[in-house]
Formats: sequence, structure tokens, C-alpha cells
Amino acid sequence: MRVALVNPAWSFDGSIYFGCRAPHLPLELGASKVLLEAAGHEAMIFDGPLMDRTNESLAEAVAAYAPDMTVVATAPTYLFWRCAQPELRIPRRFLDALEDRGGVTVAVGPHGSTTPGPTLRKLDVDVVVRGECEETVVRIASGANLASIPGLAFRDAAGELRITGGPQATRFTDLPAIDWPTEWIARHDHHHHRFDRPAQGPGAEVEASRGCPYHCSFCAKIDFRDAYRRRDLAPLLAEIDGLIAAGAGYLYFIDEIFLPQKPLLEALGARKIEFGVQTRIDLWKPDMLDLLGEAGCVSIEAGVESLTVEGRAALDKRCRLSTDELAERLIHARRRVPFVQANLIATVEDDAALVADWRERMGAAGVWANDPVPLYPYPGSPDYRRLWGEPDDRAWERAHEHYLAAFARWSDIQDQQPAPLPALEACCTTEHP
Repeated sequence: MRVALVNPAWSFDGSIYFGCRAPHLPLELGASKVLLEAAGHEAMIFDGPLMDRTNESLAEAVAAYAPDMTVVATAPTYLFWRCAQPELRIPRRFLDALEDRGGVTVAVGPHGSTTPGPTLRKLDVDVVVRGECEETVVRIASGANLASIPGLAFRDAAGELRITGGPQATRFTDLPAIDWPTEWIARHDHHHHRFDRPAQGPGAEVEASRGCPYHCSFCAKIDFRDAYRRRDLAPLLAEIDGLIAAGAGYLYFIDEIFLPQKPLLEALGARKIEFGVQTRIDLWKPDMLDLLGEAGCVSIEAGVESLTVEGRAALDKRCRLSTDELAERLIHARRRVPFVQANLIATVEDDAALVADWRERMGAAGVWANDPVPLYPYPGSPDYRRLWGEPDDRAWERAHEHYLAAFARWSDIQDQQPAPLPALEACCTTEHP
């Protein structure tokens, strides 16, 4: 089967989207391509941002490829599945432009993982994949009866919605190296979450582990990328070597939580590559932070979230360090790594004066702590379930309405007034002609 794997040309005007808006490697599509080809299929990735195409020109390129199946991502790469834009207008616009020229249409991403029925309806696709998509995409392409594949949503012959179980997780540990086109790496001039100096040369994203052993209340990972798995070192290093050979001088590990792993850090140090990570600072002892810096790390995004024991408990952080100990660990990290960020979330337990004083203290030590971010109750998070129970067909609308009503101001990483979800998804309210 010939499969088109599509990352649409994203736009976030009016969105609550917190993620970076620069182009990134579509890792879930890259992994799908590797597994599809290993199973004997032909696959090609069509990436709107990296190919510098509009959704209309992207649709023409896909149509010219004449695929038997077209897979469309509903969020811009695995890096942002946990903080995806709520609206589905962009993948729908691509699908509208593609019309009936893409074969079987399949949507993959966080939206269908949590709310499969509304995603199927809003996008008017043939199939929605729930959970991590790579292995399921291969099963669909290989011709298995849809009813026999777990973790799908589709309409049966009578037009009725069928859901074949909950979100699925991939094996991941033995994922072969993804081979990215050299011309894509050459165009990838973004160094994600790097602020120590301007980017020099291409950057890239890579995945060393998937999932997280913690279950913080705000983290939207229940329905995808949940259980922690570590990738085998050999294929991971082969992929990294391929990125370096293609010209990448900076890597960003998209792992939900980049945990201390001495063999990987030693291998990175031997390759003289600079990289960034997102992690929990309380899981790193000083000696491993030293090794992290020696390995080439130039950026750490560390989840602190709250400055009080009560606040961290409310978020179910399960943090064993005190606030002072967290500060000491962050300052130690900053002595080894050029840029260190402490992520903060707006909580009722944290007094504004306490936050301001702590941010000033961290700033004096060279650690940037953001203005606390208002919490969006993503349907894939424990917070959503605590507020309203299991997600239903209005889950995204309910979360969006709550967010817009609960906050009168935003943070220093979001300065645009978000629009209501129905306005953002106006193009999703009608079926294809």
C-alpha cells in the first residue's frame, strides 16, 4: 500500500496553544514511515511547515502522490501532544483541500485518543486512531479488518460509530532509527527551547524515551504516551549519528521526562553534540547534573510547577525535595548548563509575593522562572477527570469554556486573547459536500 503521512501547515491565531510555533520534525510520522516500510509498504511524509507549503499546495502534492491511505496528524508533532491546540480547524482545512484524492483517510493525535467520536465527525475522516499511532497505522495499511484492530473509531456499513477499545501504546523500545531527508535538516534552523545564544546551523528533535512514571494532575498523557519506556541505545545512537551527518548541531529530546541515563550521556559527550531536555530537577543528583553538562546539554526545562508543599501535593507531583532544595538543585544545574528554566503553574496555594520573590532569587542566579501559566484542563489529564469525570463528546468544548471563564489574564508565554472553540472550529461544523 502507498501511504501519505501528513503534518498540516499549522496556524494558531486565536488559539490557547502553548507550544512552540516553529517547524519541528514530525516524529510520530517518521516512526510510522519506518515501520510501514519494514512491513513492505511505500510511505512518504508531507510536512507543511518544513516543506514551506500551504494546506492547499500540500493537498496537491499528496494528491499527485496518489496514496491508497492518507494519515493526518491533529497536533504538530509528538512534542506537543500533551499541550495540543484544542481546535481541529487546520487538519480539517487540509482534508477539505484534499477532497477525495487521498484514499482512506486516517487521523492520529491526542484529540482522537481522548474524544474519538467528535474527532471523527469534525474531521470527517474514515478512521481515527486512539493512542500512539505507529503500529496501528501499519495494521490498517496491511489490510486487517478495522473491527479487529484495537483502538480505532470509524463508521460501520450502516453509518454507526464503532469504537474498538481504548488508546493503544506501542512497543517503542526497539524502534529503528528514523532517517530524515538531509534537505529537511538543512531547512530546520530552529533550536527548540534554546536561549543561551542564537541558533547556528540546523537543529533537530529526537526521542530517547516515551511516557512518564509520574502522574501529575495537569499532564495530558492518560490516553497517549503514558507508560514509561526507554528506547534501545543502538537504534537511538544510529538515528543521532544520522542527524549529525545531515548537519544537525543541536538536538532536542522530546521525552516527557528525560531521566538520568549514564550510558546515553557518555555517548552524547563522545559525539560533541549540543542538546536540550525537559525533566524534573528533583530526579537529578549533583554528579549526574555535572555529567549532563559535560555531555553537551545547553538547555534544561525543569518542571517545578508550585513553590509550596501544598501546591505540589495538589498537583500530585510526588516531589521529595523542599522548595529550597529544588532551588539549590536548579542553581547547581545552571553552573553546568547555560540555560535552565523552572516551569511554574498558577495555583491557589502559591502567593503572588512568594512567586515574585522566588523568581527574582532564581533570576539573580541565572535561572529563568516563568510567570505562572494558567492551567488548561486538557481532556487527557487527571485534572479534567477530577472536575468532570470521564471525557464525553463535549470534553474539549467544556475545558475551553472553563479556561476562558476562569482566567482574566495570561502568562508571559501567552499574550493573545484566545477565541471560543466554536469560532475556531467553524469549518468543522459541516460535512464534506
